[in-house]
Formats: sequence, structure tokens, C-alpha cells
Amino acid sequence: MNKIIDILKEQKSIPIDKFINVALYEKNSGYYMKKNPFGKNGDYTTSPLVTKLFGEMIAVWCVAFWEHLGKPKKIILAEMGPGDGSLCKDLLKTFKNFTDFYQSLEIKLLEKSSKLQKIQKIKIKNNKVKWIKKIDNLNCGPVIFLGNEFFDSLPIKQLYKDNDFFFEKHVALSKNKKKIEFLYKKADKILISNIKKLNLDFKDRTIEYPNLAIKYLEVISKKIKKYNGALLTFDYGYTKGKSYNSLQSVKKHKYTNILNQPGNSDITHHINFKLFSKILKKNNLYVKKITTQSEFLQKLGIIERADMMSKKMNFKEKADMYFRLKKLLHSNEMGTLFKVLLAQKNKKFSLGF
Repeated sequence: MNKIIDILKEQKSIPIDKFINVALYEKNSGYYMKKNPFGKNGDYTTSPLVTKLFGEMIAVWCVAFWEHLGKPKKIILAEMGPGDGSLCKDLLKTFKNFTDFYQSLEIKLLEKSSKLQKIQKIKIKNNKVKWIKKIDNLNCGPVIFLGNEFFDSLPIKQLYKDNDFFFEKHVALSKNKKKIEFLYKKADKILISNIKKLNLDFKDRTIEYPNLAIKYLEVISKKIKKYNGALLTFDYGYTKGKSYNSLQSVKKHKYTNILNQPGNSDITHHINFKLFSKILKKNNLYVKKITTQSEFLQKLGIIERADMMSKKMNFKEKADMYFRLKKLLHSNEMGTLFKVLLAQKNKKFSLGF
């Protein structure tokens, strides 16, 4: 909070995406740079922390995709935003059951936070795993880009349209210089031009523009086109309807005011999967239909796998496993809110879709 106030005293106001970036990623005080936000004792829970079956199913998908590519002697798995390392750890455990695949595998973890990287390195002790700072560091392939709640953690811009005029959302200091508040400033011509090129549908005059996510999608597309591979990403968002104000803040598993505790709570937003699909197609990738997490995991056989595992469990263990499975799959939980997107160089592989 103090860092943001210092910046605002100097710059008067900053766009919402810069505010989010400072709140989440500033070197010393950013949310992701100083704490582990995951799990029961953190601020929110992700699918890999709900049940190890999630990671097992993703691992099976990766092996099947490698087979589809003709079992290349080298395959890169690049996990973007690996959290506390739980997904990578679960993936490795399953990958070891597929000897040929495991011998071909290299894992690259894209992690910006030195705090989370330390946590990951404690959990993941495997010489197949290396950490990278940029996707540009990847210079071979094929490569599978894997993201679970990665894109929703990236800063976005928000604009307000009034007739033919566009205004960008900023944050600024209140008159007493002790609090921060929103204000709108006339958007610059380049930003307006970029928005118009996307031809975004929006409601309530609010436009969300994921400028950083678009840059990631463009770089990922180039790598896939050059080296072959795919992007498989899981996130909460929408495939139909118009862009709207979806910015939200979470602390201790409860929603909070975005401006109240920047640096001490998560700031996130809903992914416009229709827009993501449009950008990837524009970059000459094939996008299979966007599906729900529930449908994807069930097509991979997660229920059958759970039934098989349950035969060796006592009643308490079974109850716990199916309770967790329900959280992943049920429409009132993560099942339909979370969507899955697959983009690839060609359209021949459709497992899970």
C-alpha cells in the first residue's frame, strides 16, 4: 500500500493495469512476491490442491499428446505460473509411469516470484525441472504450454465508453492523500485503436482489455508455430456474452474491496475466452471448442479412475476423495465456471474436447 501511495504522490494517477502489477508483483511488497497465497491457510484454493487426480489427468493428456506428435525424442512442458509447485509434483509422479515419455521430458517453470520459486524448489526435487524468467528463453520443442489460473493473474486495462469517447480507468489518491480511489482519464489514441481492432462486445459501457495476456498469447503462438506443440490452459471465465467489469479481490477465501489492501490480497478477473480464441486464431493456431473443466476431466476418465482407486480405500478415504472430486466437477463448484482452452498447430488432436 505504501509503495502505491508513493507512486501516486509522484505520478498523480496510474492506469489500473499498472496498479495491479505493483500490487501483485512489486519486488518487495507485491502480493505474489512475499507470501504463499494457496490452500486452506492462504487466500484461495486451486484445482491441483483439491485433489491429485487433477494432475494425474493432465499428465495422461500430455502423454497422449506426445504420442500424437509421433513420440519425439524431446518434449518440453512449460508450466506458466506453477503456484506452490503441487501440479508439477503430481505431474512428475504420473509421468514416471510412462518410461519413454519420461526420458524425453524436460519441464520449464515460468515463475516471476522468487518467494514462490523457493517454495516450488523445496517441493520439486527433480533434475528434469528448470526455472525460466521468459517464454523467449524456450528455443526448442515441441512444447506444451500449460496454465492453470495463470492468465487471470495478469494485469488488465479497463475502459469506459461514453458515446464515441473512451476513458481509461486509473487509480489516484483521495483529497486527504491517505486512501486511493478510481478515476477515469481520456484514453490515448493508440489504446483506442487497439481496442477497436479487437471489435469487442461489452455491456454497461465497460471494456476489459487484457493487453499483457494478448502479448503472452502472441509469443506462445510463435513458439508453437516454430517448434510445434500446444497451449492447454484452465481458468475461470466466460465463452459467451459481452465484456464486463469482472475485476475482483480475494483474501482468506472471501471477496474484498480491490482498493482496500493492495499487496495483501489477490486481484483477479474473469477470462474472455471468446477473445482468447480470436487472438490465437489470428496468430494461425487451431482452437478446438472451449469446454468446461468438468467435461474435459470426465472425458479423460477422472470418474473411472476415482472408482478404481476407491476399491483400495476405507469409507473415510472414499468419502474424502469423492467430496474433492465433486468440487472439481460440479456445476455449483469449479466444474463449469472453469473453462479449458486448447490451441495447437493443427486440428488433429482432440482428447478431452
